[in-house]
Amino acid sequence: MSILAYILLFTLLSSVLSLIGGLVLLFKEKFALKFAHLLLSLAAGILLGTAFLDLLPEAAEEAPGREIFLWALIGILVFFSLERFVHWFHHHDECDECPKGEARPLVPLIILGDSVHNFIDGMVIAATFLVSVPLGIVTSIAVAAHEIPQEIGDFAILRHQGLTRKKVILVNLFSALTALAGAVLIFLLGAVIGGFLPALLALTAGFFIYISASDLIPEIHRHGNGRKIAFLESFVLLAGVMIVWVSISLLE
Repeated sequence: MSILAYILLFTLLSSVLSLIGGLVLLFKEKFALKFAHLLLSLAAGILLGTAFLDLLPEAAEEAPGREIFLWALIGILVFFSLERFVHWFHHHDECDECPKGEARPLVPLIILGDSVHNFIDGMVIAATFLVSVPLGIVTSIAVAAHEIPQEIGDFAILRHQGLTRKKVILVNLFSALTALAGAVLIFLLGAVIGGFLPALLALTAGFFIYISASDLIPEIHRHGNGRKIAFLESFVLLAGVMIVWVSISLLE
């Protein structure tokens, strides 16, 4: 199978898997919300494991030196800045008085943010496949893992904003297609960005570290209550790390 085929296949699979979480919410809302906190824990573990066990070691192997850690830091700062930008517009565009069923100013922002996020995910998957197929597969798993709980949240917000189930599905299908666009773009630029691939891997590691440490883990702490739940969430997070470690071992 060609590298392009791998990129397209796993980008598509990642997008489809992420949409499944949202579809479950639409038709089995109580079930989806009941297990959402465990999905957050699993995603956090997979992202951290991918960043520290796969992406950063691969980047350091491709281009040894301290600049790899600088690019990881830049990745964290870039994602922080993007998130602050989204939150700022969210705060200014929110409309609590709009009647139910009417598209609110928040809806286009969610669609835009999700589309940009998916576009970046596609770029990340393609960049890692250009380095090696095993790295691309593990990264695709990480992307899908963190997208599933995010899609559950996005679907819930869009439904709350008054969109019908059909519109919510169509909007998210459109957003998912941007991942393919990002993946194809990076593949076409492969010869041009070849020397920058280690930096892209470190940037991706920074993205994953930020998402898990700033978004997912605080959300787990916020919803966690009771010793049994806390223990289970901790176990699932560690299981996410182990999934990455086992996947790397089997794919090498």
